[in-house]
Amino acid sequence: MATSYLCPQDGTRADVSSLTWCCPVCRGPWDLDFEIAGPLRAGALPGRVNSLWRYEEVLPLAAPTTTLGEGRTPLVPLTGTVSAKLDFLMPTLSFKDRGAVMLSELARSLSPVRVVADSSGNAGTAVAAYCARAGLPCTVYVPEGTSPKKTEQIQAHGARLEIVPGDREATALAARTAADAPGIFYASHVFNPYFLHGTKTYVYELWEDLGGRLPDAIAVPVGNGTLLLGAALAITELLDQGLIDTRPALIAVQAEAVSPLAEAFRAGADDLLDSPAGALSPTLAEGIAIPRPPRARAILASVRESGGTFLTVTEDQIRDAQLDLAARGFYVETTGVACWAAVGGWKDRSVVVPLCGAGLKTGLAA
Repeated sequence: MATSYLCPQDGTRADVSSLTWCCPVCRGPWDLDFEIAGPLRAGALPGRVNSLWRYEEVLPLAAPTTTLGEGRTPLVPLTGTVSAKLDFLMPTLSFKDRGAVMLSELARSLSPVRVVADSSGNAGTAVAAYCARAGLPCTVYVPEGTSPKKTEQIQAHGARLEIVPGDREATALAARTAADAPGIFYASHVFNPYFLHGTKTYVYELWEDLGGRLPDAIAVPVGNGTLLLGAALAITELLDQGLIDTRPALIAVQAEAVSPLAEAFRAGADDLLDSPAGALSPTLAEGIAIPRPPRARAILASVRESGGTFLTVTEDQIRDAQLDLAARGFYVETTGVACWAAVGGWKDRSVVVPLCGAGLKTGLAA
């Protein structure tokens, strides 16, 4: 069966060669109707390229030309039960490279007039870098107040930078308006499911590095949920291939200041609450400060299916966690320390936390 876009809400389909960035009926994000070529064989991996492209059987694209060597980041023990995956060692210093390489590779094959992206910073820097690699003109929309080092990085890669007054929602709206113009490829880490098939390699790497198993729990910071949904996708694929027997719990971590998904989860809701009770305040964890994530239903369902939960962390916990990790040798940006703040003290089960972005991107928390 040919790979196609599929709307999970109403079943609408579109060809992946089109520039249609969302479902034309409900304007929601696409899923990807895709069959892996698998099964993946662990014995075949050692001789392959040392990047995420080594998992070629389970990826929707092949033979990349835009790769920067992304993937295969180290897994390092922090305590007897908690390990960290060092995704801040990616080419653009964040885990977003996993999905950005997929989007740029897809865009390259479609020859758009321009690539457009919106971001709180890391996705924008990743898309800008991979578009530079692919020779594609790129515009990145970011909200005012985005870390200066991130905006500097976007511009260094030759992308046009558009700073949008207002919050992350206003930025997304501006980018989506631009994406509706003819010939535009919207490199959305939220709406385009190819991004999720990049982030799922995070879990395939865990499976390989842990000798064909996964930890009891996988903690991920959640804003738009692209790492969590990629992880859920990989876990399902590994189960379907008979490569694991049990589903690890997904532990979703949000900043207490912006935690609409945690509130919905605790209320037993299947989607975001109409009127969130909690605060939507400024947070040091800018990368997950998303008040209305478009894939909220899928995020909530994935956490529940895994037997996981949502945890929230305060601004003081974020500050303390950043300093604690730095004292252990890891200089990580404030969003990337949220999971360590939430589960670093766990002793009753094994858990992996992602250190998703380098500290140089934001500096130390004030």
